[in-house]
Amino acid sequence: MADNRFFSTRGPLSLGEIALKIGGNLAKGVDETLTVEGVAPLDLAGPRDLSFLDNPKYATAFERTRAGACIVHPRLASRAPEGLLLILSEQPYRAYALAAQMFHPEEATGGDTYGERGVIHAGSIVHPSARLGEDVTIEPGAVIGAGVEIGRGTMVGANASVAKGCTIGKNCFIGPNVTVSHAHIGDRVILHPGVRIGQDGFGFAMGLPRHEKVPQLGRVIVQDDVEIGANSTIDRGAGPDTVVGEGTKIDNLVQIGHNVEIGRGCIIVAQTGVAGSAKLGDFVVLAAQVGVTGHLTINSGAQIAARGAVVHDVPPGQQYGGVPAKPIAEWRREVVELRKLGRRKKQSGDSGE
Repeated sequence: MADNRFFSTRGPLSLGEIALKIGGNLAKGVDETLTVEGVAPLDLAGPRDLSFLDNPKYATAFERTRAGACIVHPRLASRAPEGLLLILSEQPYRAYALAAQMFHPEEATGGDTYGERGVIHAGSIVHPSARLGEDVTIEPGAVIGAGVEIGRGTMVGANASVAKGCTIGKNCFIGPNVTVSHAHIGDRVILHPGVRIGQDGFGFAMGLPRHEKVPQLGRVIVQDDVEIGANSTIDRGAGPDTVVGEGTKIDNLVQIGHNVEIGRGCIIVAQTGVAGSAKLGDFVVLAAQVGVTGHLTINSGAQIAARGAVVHDVPPGQQYGGVPAKPIAEWRREVVELRKLGRRKKQSGDSGE
């Protein structure tokens, strides 16, 4: 069970309403009126908890679990211990996510930090011309600039700053110490603590006698249902806008340069950097520590393995890896050949000197 000092829990909930919400089916003989009180992993769950099994690697934990109910793929249902109530799903992990949102709806939208929702705290500073919707929360130390518009149900965390003219949609979470400037933020967007949106792009006319700063005159457009992890930074455009497409999820410590266009449903993992004017299509995946050179295109559905260095366009739906990034099968062959070469050198006594 989640620690109630930090997480509020709604429940108990019946297995029938959970199955309906997650698109699952109760196993034969399961009473839909039976209830559970929360969610927990297989090894920690108790008789009043709902758990899940998605990865067959954890089938042994499934066989030993003390959970009262479990979401599982039909092909693994036969391995359930006696008495375990099953909800069958073709996508158990996704179904678990939806169930967890039922018990913890506030966490699905970012939660809160001060503990009071729907309050404009006296310790905040809100410009008289700012327009705030119903049930907006402004926590202590937050600063809301002139002409800002914030939609219904949005929370702005402690010491966050929303600069003049920015708009933020409905039911957003703007975490503590976030700064937003020169930006329009959609609905249901989550910005975790320390996120920076809309600061200058890194634009300079290089040369003697000195590098001249190029005014960055674009904006950042963050579309609906985007989530951006702690201490990630997204620079505003130099003239065109920097755009983050609907439903994209960005991990912690990611840098997005000016004029970058990111499509819908992309996944960008920690410590990745995307240089200026690069374009990502829809549902692109960049694994951890990927580097993307500016002014290129990674087309829709492409995936880049961790630490890949992308220096050329990537075709749609392709998997690339390595430095420089290349089709992943080619990269793997090269790795194997290098290992073979190393073994041959070792066997021949060639030190390479």
